[in-house]
Amino acid sequence: MAHDDPHALDRTYQAPVGLSVDVSDPAQNPGLPAHRERVTDQDPTAMKHAARTVYTLFYLSLAGSIWAVAAYMLFPIESGSLVDVRYNNLFIGLGIALALLALGIGAIHWSKAIMADKEHIEYRHPTRGRDSTREAAIQAFADANEESGFGRRVMIRNSLIAAVVASVVPGLALFRGLAPHSTAENPIAGDPVQLLKHTMWEKGMRLAHDPDGTPIRAADIVLGSAVHVIPEPLSKVGHEDGYLEEKAKAIVLLMRLLPEQLIETEDRKTWSYDGIVAYSKVCTHVGCPVALYEQQTHHLLCPCHQSQFDVTEHAKVIFGPAARPLPQLPITVDDEGYLVAQSDFHEPVGPSFWERH
Repeated sequence: MAHDDPHALDRTYQAPVGLSVDVSDPAQNPGLPAHRERVTDQDPTAMKHAARTVYTLFYLSLAGSIWAVAAYMLFPIESGSLVDVRYNNLFIGLGIALALLALGIGAIHWSKAIMADKEHIEYRHPTRGRDSTREAAIQAFADANEESGFGRRVMIRNSLIAAVVASVVPGLALFRGLAPHSTAENPIAGDPVQLLKHTMWEKGMRLAHDPDGTPIRAADIVLGSAVHVIPEPLSKVGHEDGYLEEKAKAIVLLMRLLPEQLIETEDRKTWSYDGIVAYSKVCTHVGCPVALYEQQTHHLLCPCHQSQFDVTEHAKVIFGPAARPLPQLPITVDDEGYLVAQSDFHEPVGPSFWERH
């Protein structure tokens, strides 16, 4: 039901000019139903029970946040095992879900069972209210503090503050996983320059179709084609041995143009073979797969942020936010006519970052 409040409703509703209509038999406003008192307003024991429920939920949220951080440390994924990754995601997710769910349920139960039970109605009005209304809004915050008991109910207040603060801790802890770190088995893992500078490609390693690993002959690449390529030995690498990580760095796009269409510098004239060129498929902007090839313009397009690279001129950037050309893989053919790498990439693959300079 509506309550008289000298501060809340200091103006009456008026229909905007041009929208008023004469109605001969207007419908009567039935008004709000009769207000029903809550159990917690009538029974002090029920009120205490509701308060205990609220702060218990807040502390449960706190426990969920702590568990999410603990799970991050108890279930590491450095081994690369899919089982370890699954357990890591499962238990961290359960902790965060518990933290947010208990916090939300606790806040709703607090508002419905403990805070002041008043019903108000106000018509739509211009965006800026009168000065008296603005002052009333400030007073409303003061009244809300008093009516909700936030200042008086120490257990609810402290548990809420602890739950809210702790709810962001799992997110902060997960940021640690975004930074590579060295291990005894992989001492260069903590250095992003070295980590991205070296891939599986080695001198004499055959280029193979992705994903079946079939070696590619130069004669099989027709003019205007674009082929997704991986190192031939990659198909023998297991998922637990870093298959996805190695593929993400070594994936290559192979294209064939007319030799006279290539504009090559002196130091790179031997990096292509009979018009066949190979470039990293990883965009130098934020690492998206550059997989769209415009055959007529000889442009590679990254679908994420529309960076474009000119295949005829060492995949230089001609449009978009990418900061540097796609790294080129030097290639040639072996005695059997299969395309092979002359070496690894001569620069780090993937997105640009400060450390590479």
